[in-house]
Amino acid sequence: ERYSIENEPTRPYVSVVMNIAIAKPCGPGRPKDLEKRAAILEAAKSLFLANGFEGTSMDAIAAAAGVSKLTVYSHFTDKETLFFAAIRARCEEQMPAALFDVVPNGPVRRQLEAIAYAFVAMVTAPEAVALNRLLASGTAMPQKLVQMFWEAGPQRVQGGFQQFLQHEVAAGQLAIDDIARAASQFFALLKGDLHARLLCGCSAPAAACDVDAHVRASVEMFLRAYGTGAARAP
Repeated sequence: ERYSIENEPTRPYVSVVMNIAIAKPCGPGRPKDLEKRAAILEAAKSLFLANGFEGTSMDAIAAAAGVSKLTVYSHFTDKETLFFAAIRARCEEQMPAALFDVVPNGPVRRQLEAIAYAFVAMVTAPEAVALNRLLASGTAMPQKLVQMFWEAGPQRVQGGFQQFLQHEVAAGQLAIDDIARAASQFFALLKGDLHARLLCGCSAPAAACDVDAHVRASVEMFLRAYGTGAARAP
């Protein structure tokens, strides 16, 4: 059984936190214009992740979205802008900003687990693994696009998590001297051996029970290093 947050009824707290996010309109404009923008983004997310930047044309995106190429350019000025928007949209879908909001009186452990499950699901998705392979090849995309990917995806997640950690430190739940380093350590723990094996193509998707054990062990280790008092309690 492949891990899926949506199909995992045993984690009500995770579902509650994930459902906090409410979709926001992309900006001013007529409903039809917003629908076209959404269709373009959906097509771009799928094609860029499947074929990479160079392997995806604006013509292909327009065809998949059911609009003209002129319409694509009217919403996104160039291919690079659309790439950035597509990566950011995919990241926001899988790890919405509200996931990093501190739940008043919510157990730190449960919130860390919610973030961890979402992160593992995101980085082990087949399209994410394929894109990481392209990036790791060193020849797939210009450095500018690699930087855009970093800013739209990993940097955004790191920033949101760092803000979460800062709130918990201020609340006395965590004791962390270097917030940025602690955030990096948390996500490195979660990637672990599984992500490396997926990138190498020598591992099948993890079963839900394996993901459970890995997430809980990673959160436990993080809390043993940085938790204070009740935050360490199971």
